[in-house]
Amino acid sequence: MDHPPITVWGRATSVNVMKVLWLLDELAIPFHRIDAGGEFGRTRDAEYAAMNPNATVPTLVMPHGYTLWESHAILRYLCRTQPGGNAFYAEAPEARADAERWMDWTLASMNEPMRVIFWTWVRTPAERRDLAAAETARVAAERLWRIADAALEGRDYIAGGFGLGDIALGGFLHRWFQLPIERPDLPRLRAWYDRLRERTPYRTHVAVPLS
Repeated sequence: MDHPPITVWGRATSVNVMKVLWLLDELAIPFHRIDAGGEFGRTRDAEYAAMNPNATVPTLVMPHGYTLWESHAILRYLCRTQPGGNAFYAEAPEARADAERWMDWTLASMNEPMRVIFWTWVRTPAERRDLAAAETARVAAERLWRIADAALEGRDYIAGGFGLGDIALGGFLHRWFQLPIERPDLPRLRAWYDRLRERTPYRTHVAVPLS
């Protein structure tokens, strides 16, 4: 059986892979995913290194042979090249910049504290957990989620209409609400999370049990 034309290398439990699968599903684009990274290895194999020398996931492979790594670059590329993509990546300069600001903020600010919390509670055995570091990260993440909550005032989605800003942050949002940690009551953030969970691609690829 022939594979669908777009291939995504990366394990489904990676938050960065989730973003790409979510967008492909939103665009109704068929794809083939190959497990790589984590327990699956392969990212340091010569074949993979030729596509992505960083040994990270995801890596996108297009039918014409073009390969691309870095999840947010992949999101932008898909929106610019695939039918229907502009609906998720505004053409107007200010609207586009608004979405891109949240995409960059996800990587520059939110990524590290959420990584520490997630790895502590999900991927580290109880006897090896650094709970002090996890609490420091939780406090840092809470400050950031308060920023997002404030930005959602009068908005259904983080950059106005649903788009790449939501897809960039949505994986961390799910983890924030599912991790066994203390959380403040942030009604706008919760409403945004509930709104995303109404979307089938989000429930399929992102709002899944933590592992």
